[in-house]
Amino acid sequence: MKTLELKGSLRTDLGKKATKALRRAELVPCELYGGEENIHFSVSEKDLKKLLFTPEVYIVKFDVEGKVFTSVMREVQFHSVNDKPLHVDFFQVTEDKAFEVEVPVKVEGFAVGVQAGGKLAVNLRKLKVKALMKDLPEALPINVTELGLGKSIQVGALNYENLELLNAKNAVVVQVKLTRAARAAAMAAQGK
Repeated sequence: MKTLELKGSLRTDLGKKATKALRRAELVPCELYGGEENIHFSVSEKDLKKLLFTPEVYIVKFDVEGKVFTSVMREVQFHSVNDKPLHVDFFQVTEDKAFEVEVPVKVEGFAVGVQAGGKLAVNLRKLKVKALMKDLPEALPINVTELGLGKSIQVGALNYENLELLNAKNAVVVQVKLTRAARAAAMAAQGK
């Protein structure tokens, strides 16, 4: 899994006034929890863009005034009009303790159903997994080569080594939907 290093500065004032002042200075208030104590700090908005506006998942190493913390991003609050980040929560992780994170799905292959005129639909772009840091992949590969018209792959059918999938077992990850043209071709084949 990819790693991103960021520098942060500790926050002492935690009220609305202090938070608004940080945002005016193009800093984003953040909180790190999951360790011995919660740490309130701020990070440059420009530096956070590398982390926020990408489909990839990163292990984030923060240098907050000399102390280094390893974490994953948990939640982001965005401004409703201009999409600027207002607040970011991070969860502190360690090498020896399993944690939950969402990992992107990577579809591989050319489905038989798509060749027959269907349309491939990816319903879940990320899956929630629980694993140790060393076992986390950058993406979860799903081979759709054998997927026919009207067929789907559910979370329960997927299996990855050293990963526990936390999504509902009956949740559809990818499916090949019937298009009008494929439906018409199937009806014509049945009629002959």
